[in-house]
Amino acid sequence: MRKSRFTEAQIIGMIKEQEAGMPTAEVCRKHGLSQGTFYKYKSKYGGMEVSDVAKLRALEDENAKLKRLLADTMLDNVVLKDLLGKH
Repeated sequence: MRKSRFTEAQIIGMIKEQEAGMPTAEVCRKHGLSQGTFYKYKSKYGGMEVSDVAKLRALEDENAKLKRLLADTMLDNVVLKDLLGKH
């Protein structure tokens, strides 16, 4: 996945500008992004603070690690079943 050119803090700042009353089109023009991208960011980060985003990233990283561990364990399980089934 492509990395955003904006930090989470910058994205939250843009959302706060729009929520403070600045028109969405003006926020997008000021920061150089499309309205579609802005609304995608807003759906992901809307209502969050910077500290919440750090917690979210930590949870996403932990979740990815756990998914990899589960996949490895399931693969080991399949291999063991195949070995035991052939004898």
